[in-house]
Amino acid sequence: MRQVPEAPDQQFGGHNKGRDHIMSDVISEAVIALNAKMGADGFDGTAKFDIEGEGTIVIDGDGARASDDDADVTLSADAETFNAILYGEQNPTSAFMTG
Repeated sequence: MRQVPEAPDQQFGGHNKGRDHIMSDVISEAVIALNAKMGADGFDGTAKFDIEGEGTIVIDGDGARASDDDADVTLSADAETFNAILYGEQNPTSAFMTG
């Protein structure tokens, strides 16, 4: 893993809390992909993705960012399943129902 400062730009959802986050490449790439998918619309509510062995991502009205902030819902998955859902290779409902 590499250390990436949380920057106040679109890539990290515009948040800067004055601290560095240790992010895996999986988290870094997912934050970029989620922000691109959401565009300027953001997200109604808050959701957290807990990716086993990689870290957490929170999405909300400001976009996606590497964070462990509280959220309305937390979804957990291994990196392989998360990436498959993110890139449209896995149906999220099917992944949930099969554990």
